[in-house]
Amino acid sequence: MSFETVKKAATEVALDRAVQYVTKDPERNVFSMIDFAERVATRPEHKESIARLREHFKTHPNVLEQAKRLSKNPKMLSKFMINWVANNILVGKDVREDLARELGVSVPNLILIDPTSACNLRCEGCWAGEYKKADTIEPELFNRILNEAKELGIYWIVLSGGEPFMYKPLLDVVAEHPDMGFMCYTNGTLIDEKTADCLAEVANFSPAFSLEGWREQTDARRGKGVFDKVMRSMDLLRERGVFFGTSLTATRYNIDTLFSDEFIDFLVDKGAVYCWSFHYVPVGREPNVDLMVTPEQRAWLAERVPQLRTEKPILIADFWNDGEATRGCIAGGRIYFHINAACEVEPCAFAHFAADNIRHKSLREVLQNPLFKAYQKRQPFCQNHLAPCPIIDNPQALRDMVVESGAHPTHTGAETVLSGEVGAHLDGLSARWHKEADKVKACREEMKQREVKEYARARQ
Repeated sequence: MSFETVKKAATEVALDRAVQYVTKDPERNVFSMIDFAERVATRPEHKESIARLREHFKTHPNVLEQAKRLSKNPKMLSKFMINWVANNILVGKDVREDLARELGVSVPNLILIDPTSACNLRCEGCWAGEYKKADTIEPELFNRILNEAKELGIYWIVLSGGEPFMYKPLLDVVAEHPDMGFMCYTNGTLIDEKTADCLAEVANFSPAFSLEGWREQTDARRGKGVFDKVMRSMDLLRERGVFFGTSLTATRYNIDTLFSDEFIDFLVDKGAVYCWSFHYVPVGREPNVDLMVTPEQRAWLAERVPQLRTEKPILIADFWNDGEATRGCIAGGRIYFHINAACEVEPCAFAHFAADNIRHKSLREVLQNPLFKAYQKRQPFCQNHLAPCPIIDNPQALRDMVVESGAHPTHTGAETVLSGEVGAHLDGLSARWHKEADKVKACREEMKQREVKEYARARQ
């Protein structure tokens, strides 16, 4: 038995006991654990980070409230902590870094996989709407990919489609990999009581429900009755303590609704643990540049989301405005990549180009494809990480990478993002956003300097 295996097993036991301890009395025991961590920390910078964490809990009650909500399902909390901390970080990180040096390319933290392109809805402007609906990944191949991922130190998998719950073997495959964490983007219409029971049993799978806002906005894009079906699915999962979140597509017409106090409070009350925000990208079914958020709206969102994080007990991630946290674009295998249902290996969910296919190659081999290499040698695409994306922020970079790598479009019409009306719009919009992004960055740096000075004075 290797040292890493022993360390992983010991960490799993410690994490499980820590979760059980915290869930008994979150409000008191969270601070007890923070105090203990600060006492045993050996490096000054770690003690300082832990002190900041304690201060964050004290000054932002919503963070503690979120901890209380998560503690209601110790089994699922323990499973995700073990798979994320022990597997993906403690063991996986070293494996990934060693392999990255050996292969000469990045080994990502997670993979986005479409087990099927089939879907029971036909949503307006769907980013995946032009993939062939007959495409599917056989369970044997799906399992092979997951096993190879673990060999590379990757224990986090995100599922999309199509509609993941249209894939009949879905939960059987998930159950075969209890040491991995799974999340999926779903339209939420196919989760019945039996499916909810299975999700509670496996305890390592978290659905993120797609919403456009209230009933009127959601049904207008997804079909009549969809909103109510999603609400029913949320209720089923909340009753069973299954962690779930939402996936919100921000457009120029719904951005105020999605990030209003009323809507976020509604999601919290329904039981959502997290919220992923995606800005509309003109790819897939009938791209419509008119739906894209304006630079002014995006700048507002860059201010609004951090505000909501301090006020609401829900984790909110804003793609692409959170580029500072990820140091730029995460795609192209740097932190993640996309395997579509035809097994073509794309740099991200929205860049529908590929130079390789995993059906007849190993995961290790496809990580070295020329399109990923083209991405990684250019990342970050902009020194201001508020403009990280090679599609909507730096469109010339995507054009250059596709030509350089010889990548092909993965469905009819995917190439429209590179030129013509869509390409011209992206050029103009990105130029305007760069100016706004520089203003946002300057404002944040000024605010950060003030906070550092105030914190230093408070510690004296």
